[in-house]
Amino acid sequence: MPVDELRAVAHALADAARAATLPYFRAPGLVTENKQEAGFDPVTQADRQAEAAMRAVLAERRPEDGILGEEDEDVPNRSGLTWVLDPIDGTRGFIAGTPTWGVLIGLQAEAGPIYGLIDQPYIGERFEGGFGYAEVAGPHGVAPLKTRQTDDLAEAVLFTTFPEIGTAAERAGFEAVRDQVRLTRYGMDCYAYALLAAGQVDLVIEAGLHSYDIAAPIAVIEAAGGVVTNWQGEPAHPGGRVVAAANPILHAEALALLRDVPA
Repeated sequence: MPVDELRAVAHALADAARAATLPYFRAPGLVTENKQEAGFDPVTQADRQAEAAMRAVLAERRPEDGILGEEDEDVPNRSGLTWVLDPIDGTRGFIAGTPTWGVLIGLQAEAGPIYGLIDQPYIGERFEGGFGYAEVAGPHGVAPLKTRQTDDLAEAVLFTTFPEIGTAAERAGFEAVRDQVRLTRYGMDCYAYALLAAGQVDLVIEAGLHSYDIAAPIAVIEAAGGVVTNWQGEPAHPGGRVVAAANPILHAEALALLRDVPA
């Protein structure tokens, strides 16, 4: 597998998405559309332009690879590899001006994610995991990514995006874990997964995810020493209910409270 080439392409994708998103962030005149008739699922021109820019890079540099993206049609692979793209994970945060959104770039083989980037363009942080790399590059230079070794749920820090997580049953499952941890915080989108990989938090629990929401975080967190599965302990890259933990011990403790939540 051409690791150097694939890494270079991933970073080129992230650079293209930065160039497409930053002119719109906290700028006047941002156009927001709602993709749902019931509820609020926003999309902006920044989302669409960022994904288009990344797809253009792939068309030029990796035309045999597949693409699974949020804003456009899937492209089947002819190489055994698929790029999983979320041009802005956290569009609600983007339109609210919070720097917790990110660009997600995952590379997936048949069995699941093998490499990922979580890029936060405004802060200038890029979290990388896979192919032997687990590092963050940002304003303070380059540092290794290493998850924490917290082994007691009572000492853990838990993140999720929405306090009203998923269905009533899923919310009850989340709250069962929430009631056992030291601290719970909300609203971080993909940046929560980056913080877990960086050793700042211990758990991220969510439901209702798509593949493009989680493929890149899986690769980054696993490269940093963490564990990501669904609530039954199975592979999480198809999406749905996800529990990401800093280490296997904490993962098992959280999973014991989540695995019996009814579908």
